[in-house]
Amino acid sequence: MKTSVPDSVLDIAFPILLLLLISFPHPVDVPAVAAPGFTLPSSGQQQQKKKEPEDAKGDEASVSASEVMGEFIVRFKEYKHASQHKRVLEGSLHGGGWRWVDRKNPASIFPTDFALLKIDPKHEDSLKRQLEELSFVKDVSPQMRFTRTPLADKHKPNSAGDLPYNEEKDDLGHREAEEGGSLIVKKPPGRLRTRILEVEEESLMSNATLLNHHRSLLLQRSHITSMFGAEKLWAKGFSGAKVKMAVFDTGVRADHPHFRNVKERTNWTNEDTLNDNLGHGTFVAGVISSQDSQCLGFAPDAEIYAFRVFTDGQVSYTSWFLDAFNYAIATKMNILNLSIGGPDYLDRPFVEKVWEMTANNIIMVSAIGNDGPLYGTLNNPADQNDVIGVGGIDYNDHIASFSSRGMSTWEIPHGYGRVKPDIVAYGREVMGSKITTGCKSLSGTSVASPVVAGAVCLLASVVPEPVRWKVLNPASMKQALVEGAIRLSGPNIYEQGAGRLDLLQSYEILIDYRPRTSIIPSMLDFTDCPYAWPFCRQPMYADSMPVMFNATILNGMGVVGYIKSPPLWNPSQESKDLLDIHFTYSEVIWPWTGYLGLHFQVKAEGKNFSGIAEGNVSFTVVSPAVSGETHPRVSHCLLPVKVAIVPTPSREKRVLWDQFHSIRYPPGYIPRDSLDVRNDILDWHGDHLHTNFHGLFDILRDAGYFLETLGSPLTCFRAENYGSLLMVDLEDEFYDEEIEKLKDDVENHGLGLIVFADWYHVETMIKMKFFDDNTRSWWTPATGGANIPALNDLLAPFGIAFGDTILNGAFSIGGDRAHYASGTDILKFPAGGFLHRFLFHDSSTENLGLTTSRSSIRAQVESPILGAVKAGLGRIAVYGDSNCLDSSHMITNCYWLLKKLLDFTSKNLYDQVIFSSTNELATPLGGSKMVLPTRRNDVNFSVYSLVLRQELLCGNDAPPEVQGSRGFGSRNFKLRTTESLQRQSVNTDTYEPISSSLSGARPDSTSKSSLTDHLSSHETVQGDNFSIDSNVSSTEDQKQQYLITQGLESNVSFSSQGTSTESNGKKSNASNKIDQLGQHYIKSSLPLVYSSVQKKNGSDGREKQKDSRLPFVWRARDELDSTTLIATQWLAPLLLCITGFLLILGFWRARQRKRRRARKGLTRLFTI
Repeated sequence: MKTSVPDSVLDIAFPILLLLLISFPHPVDVPAVAAPGFTLPSSGQQQQKKKEPEDAKGDEASVSASEVMGEFIVRFKEYKHASQHKRVLEGSLHGGGWRWVDRKNPASIFPTDFALLKIDPKHEDSLKRQLEELSFVKDVSPQMRFTRTPLADKHKPNSAGDLPYNEEKDDLGHREAEEGGSLIVKKPPGRLRTRILEVEEESLMSNATLLNHHRSLLLQRSHITSMFGAEKLWAKGFSGAKVKMAVFDTGVRADHPHFRNVKERTNWTNEDTLNDNLGHGTFVAGVISSQDSQCLGFAPDAEIYAFRVFTDGQVSYTSWFLDAFNYAIATKMNILNLSIGGPDYLDRPFVEKVWEMTANNIIMVSAIGNDGPLYGTLNNPADQNDVIGVGGIDYNDHIASFSSRGMSTWEIPHGYGRVKPDIVAYGREVMGSKITTGCKSLSGTSVASPVVAGAVCLLASVVPEPVRWKVLNPASMKQALVEGAIRLSGPNIYEQGAGRLDLLQSYEILIDYRPRTSIIPSMLDFTDCPYAWPFCRQPMYADSMPVMFNATILNGMGVVGYIKSPPLWNPSQESKDLLDIHFTYSEVIWPWTGYLGLHFQVKAEGKNFSGIAEGNVSFTVVSPAVSGETHPRVSHCLLPVKVAIVPTPSREKRVLWDQFHSIRYPPGYIPRDSLDVRNDILDWHGDHLHTNFHGLFDILRDAGYFLETLGSPLTCFRAENYGSLLMVDLEDEFYDEEIEKLKDDVENHGLGLIVFADWYHVETMIKMKFFDDNTRSWWTPATGGANIPALNDLLAPFGIAFGDTILNGAFSIGGDRAHYASGTDILKFPAGGFLHRFLFHDSSTENLGLTTSRSSIRAQVESPILGAVKAGLGRIAVYGDSNCLDSSHMITNCYWLLKKLLDFTSKNLYDQVIFSSTNELATPLGGSKMVLPTRRNDVNFSVYSLVLRQELLCGNDAPPEVQGSRGFGSRNFKLRTTESLQRQSVNTDTYEPISSSLSGARPDSTSKSSLTDHLSSHETVQGDNFSIDSNVSSTEDQKQQYLITQGLESNVSFSSQGTSTESNGKKSNASNKIDQLGQHYIKSSLPLVYSSVQKKNGSDGREKQKDSRLPFVWRARDELDSTTLIATQWLAPLLLCITGFLLILGFWRARQRKRRRARKGLTRLFTI
């Protein structure tokens, strides 16, 4: 007899099955490291729309750059006709192997400052040497090709969703294959094209009378000309007439009905057409000067000069841009809109050409970038002082999420970044012209840029034509824009700059304009929150590191100027004279702009003061007389200053951030910290408390901590002033003096130390190889996410060392969840410390071929990642991943963990979760034979380092008493070199100063200005924007005398050999096993030993009892997240689901049989 299942059972079973399926823990997907430049769409990413044949869509796009083999750009020091340059080269170069390439374009009739040569690879080295030795040659660089492609179409994922390390096609159809086990990829573009973010497109034909109400509202809202009041200027007769507007883009069609005054179209590409077949150039030109009633431009009568610098395939070359720039100078363009941007502010030819154009009175407007909402993501050239950098807002006056934020990162670590963007404008759903007719809407900062460019055209026409270009210049126009802008409520100065464009107010400024000098910002009110963030978030106090602000000088009087005498600080009579301000500033203000660095410090007598300090900074700028004038132009500047002062906080509340040892792109290839992020391969956001670590800054301020930044070596601060030193995501090396001073600071002066590391894996770095077009050499990352070998040197005196695994996964401690993104493990840790271990996926084994990303069950290893230990009078905490503090690519934050660690290191408070007795080590982790990560011997790290081959000097971001010296209690060491670091042995438990292994190192022949020389190699790109003192060094005698006069110990002795914190007792089975393997990978199968500890009264609040050794069992583990355990992640839920499925299937089959029998019975009944 067959049993039937009641419906109530099924009603209960189905929800249970649904709940099981929903709660089934999906594995943490950490695919293999993708090739640089490759972008993987997320699983939920919508498929790219098919491109319309008539008009190119404005989708997000990326630009790839590739070298043109055998073609080189030779820049000359003087402008001459191409035939003259050719004759001189023919008479100067010996031998053959090269050919002059004629550039047939409109610029060929004008003098030029560069040549394009085709060089035989066999003669490449000798000819480059000859060219560089010629006195009239400025430099030689390869010809580059730029390609813009939609991200969604760039690379298609395989079935597993990953891009393998095998053969792939790039955008140009070239093959990229593995050579010698390393992946060959194209260089990240040195000049990225600002992306267009398409939001909505509406076809708006003139006869479209049936538009619904929604579309009508959209149309009205998108008329940005009326939102800025352009019609009021049109009514006065101003419409952009006689203003030459250059649009560098994809061209414009000659018969386009939206434009009434297309003066000239030039083609700089290798295609035989002047038309725009993509739509981007037409859209930009339409925002500026369209006359169509559905998408009006700001200046319909402006003279449009369309520079077609991109092909239909969205390809361009360096020589095309340089020729086009030269032509713009020769034909005296007035305004230029540039839809190009990228992070490489050290791209010297491009940056210098921009300076040259603005020096020739071309007002350049450029998009600030679409890398928001991240901070420190300004794009070049918009981040240059002489360029009007434009950010984007929506119609609710909120900063657009895509708009890049400041500050600039050129000046870090010794200085402070500048305020950018300069101004913001509507950049969301802006209407512009389509290729042939009609309108569409696009979004992005490259949409906001032509909005401002169109406004600039309109404003230029209000100045009478006879004196127009005697009054207007890049500085005076920027003055009118920023002084007339409306400040938005909510965003800070590094998000909105001066505020939203106010066309009418800028008009009022220009009609009465007289050449003068001004400062951006016009007032420093550090009490004005949130606009003055981050300065308004933390008041000043005595005995702190100097607080720096980098102001911009705009000189509307002339392209060249200088500050007549040093700036003066004039405190107000109402406030006490407690503020001390030192200045650094541009010796020459050129072109049109300079910098003014203000270094604030509260005087010692203000250590107990609470209140406001006010005053002003005054200085005078002088510029040469212009034609028709007999006397130099003079302008007096006044900068009001207002700051809040509080009593000096207690030591436990003060945290020092190490900025000096952070390296970012450019100039070197410094990779991202999270390898899961595929569309941003470079670490270029500055790693500063006020850029990508701004969230950490705000959280710690809310917690009552005061944060200070150290942009000089570790010898340049007093440990007694700070509760903790915070070292996060550091890539540089350390001086020997720094290592010894830190050991003394921690053990003898009670300094707390917190280190957040990142991944370091040589095989992965080699996989990330690319060809650098500027140096014509193969580049691999100079280091990993962090410089683990250097950090291990720093931590060696404490018996602590990191490994070189790449770990990914989720975990929780005491209910607080965190995500470990490309972090590393801890290989060595002293006895008595507290160590936390979790199960993670080891990506480094994938790179070694041990597992694959397609494995059904991903390999997981139990790895120690978090440690805390008392060291002498101080305390140390280490963690292997910084991504949970970095706002750039954060998955989940670990601010809660940082605050617990600060409680320990600064306040000597022990959290019961972090300092559980089950996590205390009875014996040291690791042994004398432990193999630690080593430095790469194929990378000249000194090219990027501020330490290697550089003299140790404290800059003027350090306390005044050590500025220009080697720091507190320092002694002479030989310079550290890459060679000495590679020879150094790091696999011992006994710490030996690295100086003892420098017997074969280069003698200290570096001049006293070596640090300045090193910085100047980067400053030459925009030297007038650096807020640092170029004369901070002094002779050794002066340094020693200065230390003596200050009462400091100049003969502090350090032990040449420290003692290991490792116990000499019997090693654990785990240590013996690891020593036998000689490997630095910790496998989850190794047994681990812990000790039982009980709280007792003592100096540190704890006293270890006699070791009670227990094997590492489940109850002794940390709280392991269910998504990281194989058993709970796969087996138990899988078996449960299978069982439930079979049960439900049985119920369903029984029910079906019952229904069939019922139907059969009904059939018989009806038949009867």
